[in-house]
Formats: sequence, structure tokens, C-alpha cells
Amino acid sequence: MTTRKRFNLPGNLAIHGKAATMDVKERISHILSALDQAYPNAEPALHFSNAFELLVATILSAQCTDERVNQVTPSLFEKYPDARALAQVDQTELENDIRSTGFFRNKAKSLKGCAQVLVEKHGGEVPPELDALVKLPGIGRKTANVVLGAAYGIPSIVVDTHVGRVTQRLGLTQNTDPVKIEFDLMEILSRDRWTQFSHQIILHGRQICMARKPLCDRCPVSAWCDYYHNLISGKK
Repeated sequence: MTTRKRFNLPGNLAIHGKAATMDVKERISHILSALDQAYPNAEPALHFSNAFELLVATILSAQCTDERVNQVTPSLFEKYPDARALAQVDQTELENDIRSTGFFRNKAKSLKGCAQVLVEKHGGEVPPELDALVKLPGIGRKTANVVLGAAYGIPSIVVDTHVGRVTQRLGLTQNTDPVKIEFDLMEILSRDRWTQFSHQIILHGRQICMARKPLCDRCPVSAWCDYYHNLISGKK
């Protein structure tokens, strides 16, 4: 096939032969080193200045691009600078404020409900604990881990569609359930790498390892990738 002519088959197959004999710790060390070189400054694409803003932005980012969210949030944060302001807003008014992010009715309901619980149970502050965060309306493990890692510096693994797809292709997990993937990655990554690894893999998934047409010939971790090995071996 035309696509495969772009690959250096013998060399890559030889590398994969070595990679196949590595234990998981040695293999992950190569992957982390390559990610560090490719994405040394990976960070969240959402703009925020505190945990509350990141929580709101992450809720808005569901089924919406980060670019669109970043266009909406400056005026939104000015209008609702904290949980107390957001908790008191009229539902219809909030829907209009976030309409361009899509699914605005459900998002407005989650935002208002989340803000109300923050005021009633947490003094208006975003709690820095996973168990408390996932009890907030509209907040799942992914959003909770985004806030913990990026806003509070607490090591966490964010499993979004990019992290799920890329880690499956790399052969770091065989699971499809986000929670199971999270725990698989926790087993093979040192805790101090959880947050940065998540940022790097998300960026990699957006720029290189896309769902439909991954740019495998430009991939910095292809030498340790099961998907690529199967591709150049003719199994894909």
C-alpha cells in the first residue's frame, strides 16, 4: 500500500523485536523519554486561573472544542467569578451565556447544581479530594482528575477519549472502560508522572495519534507501539 512505503520497515521491525522482549518498566521508560522530548511543556489547553474556573471550563468542554470554550469563558468568569455568583444565576440566562458550547441546557443544569453544592457543602470552594469532587453534580472521575492535577498539583490520570485510544494502541492497556484504563496506567507509571503523562498523551492524540488517520510515520513513540507494529507487519 502507498502509506506503508513511507515507513522504514526493516529498521522499525527490528526495533519492535527488541521492544517486544522488554519488561513493562523498560518499555514505559522509553515511551516517557520520547514523550518528554516531543512534548516537554504539555499542559491543559483550557484557560483558567483557579480551580473553580477549571471546573467550569471542563464541564463546558464536553462535546465541545477547547478553543470554543476558551472563547466563552472570559466573559463567563467575569460575570460569575465564583461559585456563589453562579449558584444564584437564572437557569435560562446561564443557558444563553453558554449556548455556543453545545448541550447548553444540560451543561447549565450541571454548572448551577455544582455551584450550589459547592456553596452549601464546601464554603464555595472546590474541594481538592477525588471523593468529594465526584459527588458534585455533573462531575465524573475525568473532570475531577483534571482539576486535581492541573489546579491543585495532585498527581492524577485523566482518561479522556485521547488517552483511552492512545494507550490502547501503545499496548499499555487492553481495557476500554475509562476507570479500568486509569487503574492500569496507575500500575505502570510512577505517581509523579501521572499528570504530565496525561497532558502529553492528550496532546499526542490531538496532533499525531488521531482516531481515523494517525500519523504513524511522524510518531515519536511508534517504536514501542503495538498498533504501529501491527501496521507495518501487515496486520492492520
